[in-house]
Amino acid sequence: MNSSAHRAALVGLVVTVVLIVTAVVVPALLDWQVWPRVHLDDGTFPPLHGYPQVKVGIGTLPAVLLALASLRWADPMAKRLPWRRLLLVAYAAGLVWLLALALVDGPEGISRVLGNPTEYLETARAVDDVPGLLREYVSRIPYDAPEGNWPVHIAGHPPGMVLFFVLLVKVGLGGDLAAGLVVIALAATLPLAVMTTVRVLGAEDAARAAAPYLVLSPSAVFLAVSADAVMATTVAWGLCCLALACRGIRRDVLVGLPAGNGQERPVVSGLAGLLWAVLAGLVLGIVVFMSYGLLLTGVLALAVIWLGRGWRVLPIAIASAVAVALTFAAGGFAWWEAYPVLVDRYWDGLASQRPGAYWTWGNLAALAISAGPLVGAGLGATWAARREPADRVVVVLVAAAVIMIALADASQMSRAEVERIWLPFIPWLTLGCALLPEQWRRPGLALQLLTALLVQHLLYTSW
Repeated sequence: MNSSAHRAALVGLVVTVVLIVTAVVVPALLDWQVWPRVHLDDGTFPPLHGYPQVKVGIGTLPAVLLALASLRWADPMAKRLPWRRLLLVAYAAGLVWLLALALVDGPEGISRVLGNPTEYLETARAVDDVPGLLREYVSRIPYDAPEGNWPVHIAGHPPGMVLFFVLLVKVGLGGDLAAGLVVIALAATLPLAVMTTVRVLGAEDAARAAAPYLVLSPSAVFLAVSADAVMATTVAWGLCCLALACRGIRRDVLVGLPAGNGQERPVVSGLAGLLWAVLAGLVLGIVVFMSYGLLLTGVLALAVIWLGRGWRVLPIAIASAVAVALTFAAGGFAWWEAYPVLVDRYWDGLASQRPGAYWTWGNLAALAISAGPLVGAGLGATWAARREPADRVVVVLVAAAVIMIALADASQMSRAEVERIWLPFIPWLTLGCALLPEQWRRPGLALQLLTALLVQHLLYTSW
């Protein structure tokens, strides 16, 4: 098994590196205008939304020091620390990693993206009537909206993210820097949610093995500054709730059986499962109102339910999610009415000028850069382990992530700018790194850390 995993991992890594190099080199060699240069006067660096810019900042030294320390201690700590202490260390390390990478650009590295007029925050500051916002939301998506169209990110997403930033504004955290720090604090919990989900599904060893790659992912470059980090984190915690619901509901079969002393077992676990199911449905229902593409999260949700043997959870979670949709509809925003309008706006804009012949595979190269090239090796190792019962949880979750990414890419609704759009899917794809052979672990982590440092220090990234 180890030799086959080694070969499969090597093939996956080589294919991923070739994909990245090809996506970067081909447009330059063929003078292929894969998207209009009007956006970036300094040039472009496809497949990323950015351009070359060498820089060093106040975050450089802590980022490098954390990377070096992680190579020495991340794996041993992930294997040996008690679970709760591991979660605390993972959160602290993730927080430092996110902050350090963002601060390579100085304090504006945290605030610049969210403060952009095309983002959510500026619109959120102007909202003083939430019901009115919902009622006029769909009518202001088209470019030719009589009352003025929404900025690109508001128009391209349901109102969930705008409402999140409206909430931040109302509680006094609506400044560019303050909102950025909130996003970072939330994004640092993302690995914890994924690790806990895997552990609840019965694969604690895999959760521990994946921890260094989840916490120190190159995607931190984009998580630290992007509203999509909030979406990714919400997805992960929703799936964690779903896994907890499966465990609770499954234990409910014990209710009514003798406990050995003439008493019946209590209904506590079954009730907890019910509550977790309701919460999971609410959270995952909200996710769909953060991004249209996150409807694909349903693939991962079904994978979690199947692994957790908790099919009785499904109708409860669906009912809760439907309640979220009906609440938005009652407020004036119907998801099913808005999406077709968005599709029209999307193809009326720059998407029609971005060649699908490039972006169909260029999107995947952007994913590989954001997630780090080691995910290709992880996919290879996952393929090699597909028949191993002990690796079933990781194999199924990674397969679900691959299916979601394939569906999103095939939709052609995400030509370019996907290094941030893929963020909700990347942690689940990264789980495959848990199955890498032992001799791959430290070099693989080094490759991921180096990727993050190079992207942050050599490129101006717009997200």
